[in-house]
Amino acid sequence: MIVASTTLLPASLSSAQGVTEPANTSALPGLGGAEGMSISAERRLGDRIARSIYQDPDYLDDPLLVDYLQALWQPLMGAARARGDVPPELAERLAWELMISRDRTVNAFAMPGGYLGVNLGLLAVTDRPEEVASVLAHELSHVSQRHIARLMTREERMAPWMMGAMILGALAAGSNAQVAGAAIAGSTAVAAQSQLNFSRDMEREADRVGFGVLSGAGFDGQGFVTMFDKLQQASRLNDDGAFPYLRSHPLSSERIADMRARLPQGPVAPATAPGPASAAGSATPAMAAGLKLDLPGLSADNTSLPAAGGRPGPSVAVHSLMSSRARVLAENGPDRMRSWLQVGRAANAKPGERYAATLSALRLGQRDLALELAHKLRDSATPDTRFVADALMLELLLSPATSPATPAQTALLAELRDRFLGSSARAGVLLGAQAAMASGEPQRAVSRLQSWVVLQPRDALAWQTLARAYQVQGQPLRAVRAEAEARAAQRDYAGAADRFRAAQSLPVAQRNADPMELAIVDSRRREVEAQLRESVRDEEESKR
Repeated sequence: MIVASTTLLPASLSSAQGVTEPANTSALPGLGGAEGMSISAERRLGDRIARSIYQDPDYLDDPLLVDYLQALWQPLMGAARARGDVPPELAERLAWELMISRDRTVNAFAMPGGYLGVNLGLLAVTDRPEEVASVLAHELSHVSQRHIARLMTREERMAPWMMGAMILGALAAGSNAQVAGAAIAGSTAVAAQSQLNFSRDMEREADRVGFGVLSGAGFDGQGFVTMFDKLQQASRLNDDGAFPYLRSHPLSSERIADMRARLPQGPVAPATAPGPASAAGSATPAMAAGLKLDLPGLSADNTSLPAAGGRPGPSVAVHSLMSSRARVLAENGPDRMRSWLQVGRAANAKPGERYAATLSALRLGQRDLALELAHKLRDSATPDTRFVADALMLELLLSPATSPATPAQTALLAELRDRFLGSSARAGVLLGAQAAMASGEPQRAVSRLQSWVVLQPRDALAWQTLARAYQVQGQPLRAVRAEAEARAAQRDYAGAADRFRAAQSLPVAQRNADPMELAIVDSRRREVEAQLRESVRDEEESKR
């Protein structure tokens, strides 16, 4: 669920392009620094916008999709740092956090402070992982080149209105772009909108730097070609709002030609243009750095999955399943899900089609049929797709059932629970913890999650799952503290402070049963209250 607004937020999916070049060298000069807006000021603005997005119903923290995007994102960030596009200070002080939106429109965007958003619609229409990577590389370059800071510095008197416009658009456009547009048209924020569009020079720079980052990370640069072709063809076939990027950042023939010229000589496979059904319909289908996809063949640091030819990131087969997942999760109406279910039940259904059918059956309330299809998906899984197929099966086994589990289902749940608890992937840890609670072993969930949040203290979903495990164990003080940490992880400092105070207000017997935890609660309350005071000061200063 996140809020994506191409109408208001800068940086659309204008994919990146450029040749593999030494760091920071090209035929085009850099556009200069972001004088006037400091890195800390940009970060504070980004944090305020992110705090609003976390609370929006369209913000989605789906562990499998987060892991998938991180498997693309981490090699890109590594290449950007190695090339010098992201210097140490910028790497340390900006968030560099990906957020996912349920929005089924095809879009991605950069925000102030190093936050980047990806719509489910983008994942749903792409055919290969390097296409998604090309979009991420382009958006990363908008941030690394400080384009947003430059835009906001260019007309400082607009800055407060820009803040309001961006937040309003992010919150409104995810559910109804027309509402967002109407709200903006009726306010002075319309003036800010004119300041939020990237210039042609900025787009070219993001293309150039982004291509270098993509190639430097080892991805196939043709991902830019196929992504640009897909968007260009979509612009000719669709004008229904499913591709908002195309309106705010139209592709120019100059940019497309430049991107093609940067590729090695050789034929490029033509892109399949998403038609109205796949883009607006069926194709309508965080987190902190270090959340990784745990699949066979990962490198030692688990940051990337070698594909054919030793390229980084997940394989095309894994991308097909994740694209299907995004497609189904973005859909709210039953008609398309019934259609996907029918296609995926066929004997000759492709893995992606079967995955979409399985998840559709679950969302349509046909759990037994979903389990049947999940078994077929697992039977046909290859080594690189095994984890994703098993994760879907465990998701089904944990879903509400109308009848008691069979002995075979109980045994499979235990098998997958044990395997996933030992995983280093976020999706594995969280699913394994849920399975441990479901099978009457909450202590195993607590033990694994405690270790996880030490390394990933800003993983709100992990803290929420840990809170449930503590409740099952009958440890209310620790449960309430975990709830508070979940809110703090999403920068809801007021909510976190309330939960810490609630923990301190528990009955005396419950508080005194765990004096060490009580001391931690008191210390964390003070820290969060200080963060709350600072955020309030920032809000007041931004209004002056």
